[in-house]
Amino acid sequence: MVTSRPSAGGGAGPTRWLRAAPTPLALVVLVGLPGVVLGRMYAGHLLTWLMVGAAVGSVLVSVVARRLRSWLVAPVSVAAMVGWTLFGLHLAARRAALPGGVLEVAADAARNGIPRLLTALIPVEPTPDTVLVPLVATWLAGLTGAEVALRAGRSLLGFLPPALLYAGALYVVGPNADPALWPSVAFAAAVALGLVASGAREAPAGDPAAALPPAVRVAVRVRLVAGGAAGVAVVVGLAALLGPALAARVEDRPVDPRRYVEPPRVESLDENPLIRISGWALHPEQELLAVTTLAPAGAQTRIRLAVLSDYDGVTWRVGATYRNAGRILPAAEPGPGAVDTVRQEITVSGLTGRLLPAVATPREVTGARVAYDPATGTLIRPEGLTPGLRYTVTSAREQPDVNLLATADVPAGEEVARVLRVPDGTPEPLRRLAAQLAEDNGAPYARAAAIERFLAEHYRMVADAPSGHAYPNLNFFLFGPRNGGGQRGTSEQFAAAFAVLGRLSGLPTRVVVGFSTRGDGPVRAADAFAWPEVLFSGVGWVPFDPLPRPDAQPRPVEEDFRPPKEEPPPTEVPEPSLEPTATPSVAVSTEGDGVDRGLSAAALTVLAVGVPLLLVGALLGVLAGMRRAQTRARLGRGDPTDRVAGAWRHVTDALRLAGRPVDGDLAATEVALHARQVLVEARAARAGRRTGGAEVPAPAVEPTRGGGGGAAGVLLAAAPTLPAAATPGVEELAGLLNQAAFAPGMLTVAQADRATTEATAYVAALRAARPWWRRLVWSVHPAPLRWRR
Repeated sequence: MVTSRPSAGGGAGPTRWLRAAPTPLALVVLVGLPGVVLGRMYAGHLLTWLMVGAAVGSVLVSVVARRLRSWLVAPVSVAAMVGWTLFGLHLAARRAALPGGVLEVAADAARNGIPRLLTALIPVEPTPDTVLVPLVATWLAGLTGAEVALRAGRSLLGFLPPALLYAGALYVVGPNADPALWPSVAFAAAVALGLVASGAREAPAGDPAAALPPAVRVAVRVRLVAGGAAGVAVVVGLAALLGPALAARVEDRPVDPRRYVEPPRVESLDENPLIRISGWALHPEQELLAVTTLAPAGAQTRIRLAVLSDYDGVTWRVGATYRNAGRILPAAEPGPGAVDTVRQEITVSGLTGRLLPAVATPREVTGARVAYDPATGTLIRPEGLTPGLRYTVTSAREQPDVNLLATADVPAGEEVARVLRVPDGTPEPLRRLAAQLAEDNGAPYARAAAIERFLAEHYRMVADAPSGHAYPNLNFFLFGPRNGGGQRGTSEQFAAAFAVLGRLSGLPTRVVVGFSTRGDGPVRAADAFAWPEVLFSGVGWVPFDPLPRPDAQPRPVEEDFRPPKEEPPPTEVPEPSLEPTATPSVAVSTEGDGVDRGLSAAALTVLAVGVPLLLVGALLGVLAGMRRAQTRARLGRGDPTDRVAGAWRHVTDALRLAGRPVDGDLAATEVALHARQVLVEARAARAGRRTGGAEVPAPAVEPTRGGGGGAAGVLLAAAPTLPAAATPGVEELAGLLNQAAFAPGMLTVAQADRATTEATAYVAALRAARPWWRRLVWSVHPAPLRWRR
């Protein structure tokens, strides 16, 4: 009778596959659930499907390749991961309308994937740089878990990589989505089912302890029961110990990892583009942009560059927190007015920086990677603007309902404290002017209109006004004498003055920098200007135009604004006093008062010449004192060894000051010969100057000790000799230095005194041989104070 093997038939094979299927299916669920969790903070479902596909692909490759050697599975799976990742990046780039090929997009995503993911605006648009890291992490978790659980048979250990991936997804989402309740329950259920299925598959048939002797069998079962009881006790103890603490933190807000990552930053010109107005006004023909309108925008359109909400009394700043954004920007709740759609194609030509111009309020940007601040509606391109950059922006432009302005109120509270803040140090004339303009205008819109009308009627707009909008600049712009440059400025001063006066009147204000366009074509520097905006409840931000009309003649400020008169003196006549009385200061300067209260020309000349001379003299005195203190410390402090070393440094510093420094490889005796030769040459040069410019040749010196070998001997070999007594030297000092080096502690005070005397005499002789102007500089030269020893 012939019997067939079960493995070769058709019944046992499917049964075996069915018994082995629960663990891979559990792995697919466990690896795919992080995509569900992470996808809650993404726009659309593209990331979720890509991560689920990576989970299925990674586990499926490991299942199919189980018969291969273990070292072959990883390369095969990584190759499949690369293919799936490139497909996902291509799909994300096409949906986000990003330019460039797949490899270029993949390289950029690999460089910037993690920082852009953690600084992206919520909801995150699936772009190549925001899907690359989740895709790769999902595939690697599936590969690792499948190999450990299926090949090594360690199911519980194989579920660890998916668990880490799931925890990472929860951490990245943080407080930016609702709690992931059902995905967490599904994850726990998949782990339990996978463990049960793997245990049932690996459980042997029958009782494994049945073949053991009775005594051993009882001991094994007792140990199993004891181990199980101990495990249950540990679990119950941990639950009792950690349960209350964990339960108390259920309602806590999760940590947002984005707070640890710095969002894109901008430079000072992009933080305060208001200071660029004056520069653009001086070059009105410079082309900055080119605009093509793709959807109706009206005859005149304002393109916004930046919104400046923060003022510290010195500068207006954007103060934005930019987040990397995709093609679709988050939509704010529109006001009650009409909203029309404006779609423009903008080409950058001469505009620099990172700020990206767009009509307010942008809703979609294609052709450029952007970062966005929803609070101000300001766009930037983190990589910076480049000539030829072309992008398309679709904006939802709000048209405030003017019929509501007359009765509209302004908001108050913490939400608008930023645009109501008035920094300290406000000049008193600005406060009085704001109070005067608000005195007869109780309604907020009436106050704003009064400020707008006052600026337009009393001041002149010019192109050559200097930049500046700090308190002193605004005070001079508003109240400075007209014949001295006051009461004139660019749109920078007009907009900044309106915003400050408005805040002093209780109006929430901000300054906007942008361009005014009339149809399609180039946008030049002459089209750049700044304007103020006021926030009204139920209406939104309303722009104002405080600029004067081109043909209007400004009225003198003094006609409509005067400082309050001083109170008259008391009726009793005060006794005459010999002390001078103080003249009250007037905040508003008047023209032609004819009184010269400044210093005379002679006094100004004396101050202009004398003060610098005093400063230079004081500096030279300080340097001379420091040099003397240094010399005294070297020659007089410490033990004899320290004094000899200080005398030697005194000599070597003198040689450096004379322009003949000592080589580091010379011995002390060679340095002494070099020092004597330097002095001889200096005296010869001085003698040549005294004889009418003919230089007297410098004779070489005769060494007093030793043979003068080494470098010094080579230098002096070809020269006639001169007795050593004719020129001060430091040969004895060199000998004492060698004695201090080779026999430390043997020097006496008398020897130190001789070293000091010899060094002082040599330095004095070398200085006397220098030209007169070098002798003057010698004692105050700061170099010896900083030379390293």
